[in-house]
Amino acid sequence: MAKQRIKFTFPQELITTPVIYELGIRFSVVTNVRRADVREGVGWVILEIEGDESQIQNGLDWVTEMGVRVDSVGGDIVEG
Repeated sequence: MAKQRIKFTFPQELITTPVIYELGIRFSVVTNVRRADVREGVGWVILEIEGDESQIQNGLDWVTEMGVRVDSVGGDIVEG
């Protein structure tokens, strides 16, 4: 199983859309929210995503197509 740390940045129109839930259901990956900040105009979430490498990539492609910005994150997210 592969694991990736990813930052999603949501535009205002997608803040209330359950993108992370759909990602887990559609692509059979496990998502673990490590840090988040959601405000009225913008929101971001740092996730650990675990699963089959191809499913993770397919899921990230889908999230990007939805209009969410996807960036890779390194280091220990909780400790800084």
